Amino acid sequence: MSRRNSGRTGRKRTDDSPAPAAAAPPALDPLHFVAPTEFVELPSRGMGYPEGHPLFENDVIEIRFMTAKDEDILTSATLLKKGVAIDRFLQNVIVDKSINVNHLLIGDKNAILIAARASGYGNLYETQVTCPACGTKNNLTFDLNNTNVSESRVDPDLGITNTSEGTFMVSMPYTKFNVEVRLLTGEDEQQLAQNTAAKKKNKLQETAMTDQYKRMIVSVNGHRDKSVLTRYVENMPLMDARHLRLAYKLVAPNVEIKETLTCVSCEHQQEVDVPFGADFFWPDR
Repeated sequence: MSRRNSGRTGRKRTDDSPAPAAAAPPALDPLHFVAPTEFVELPSRGMGYPEGHPLFENDVIEIRFMTAKDEDILTSATLLKKGVAIDRFLQNVIVDKSINVNHLLIGDKNAILIAARASGYGNLYETQVTCPACGTKNNLTFDLNNTNVSESRVDPDLGITNTSEGTFMVSMPYTKFNVEVRLLTGEDEQQLAQNTAAKKKNKLQETAMTDQYKRMIVSVNGHRDKSVLTRYVENMPLMDARHLRLAYKLVAPNVEIKETLTCVSCEHQQEVDVPFGADFFWPDR
């Protein structure tokens, strides 16, 4: 027979005895906030990342809304001088910390930039755009919610196919070589920009296009040796180079925001892409 716990207190509880009061819940901190998050659709749909990468075959990424602490990063004189403020900010807002922002595909990185900016400053981005006809600067407003996602496309009729490794095979029209290319990442973009800046500083001939080819080409007819690839790029017939640029434009996923510019000076009209200028994350400057 079990023993009643009431015997331990020295008094018995009758049916008319009031029930013991429930313990009061712990007081909540009225200033305790959790920054909301959102899921950003990736233009790549997770294609182009190696197997084992956190974004492999994932079509979304979760990011935090911008906070005052993030603005500290974007306005840090030290980080701005080093040119890493944007990347440090993106690394901070990405929820999955196993994702390295430098290894994001460029199109995916752009999609995250746009979504993060909209969460912090709203979807309307007011900036100045230079008229391509007369050079006049025009005020133009872009709606960051009005995005056009270009997914990766292959076209066997143009000799463009994908591989099981997340790369793409391009059949060249002149040499008939099979050239394997990969999608460029934020790290590639940063390195290419540094190469261009260094050559300008040292008054050397700029080689932006061939530098880009050297980073995107993985193999030529199965050859992967860097010296072989470099030799091919530097001697690539222009017909093949133009086809490679077309192929890469098709296979590289991206997100675009366009608005129609009507110049206040010459009335020239043209559809223009959203510029990621200095005021994109610093609208009050």
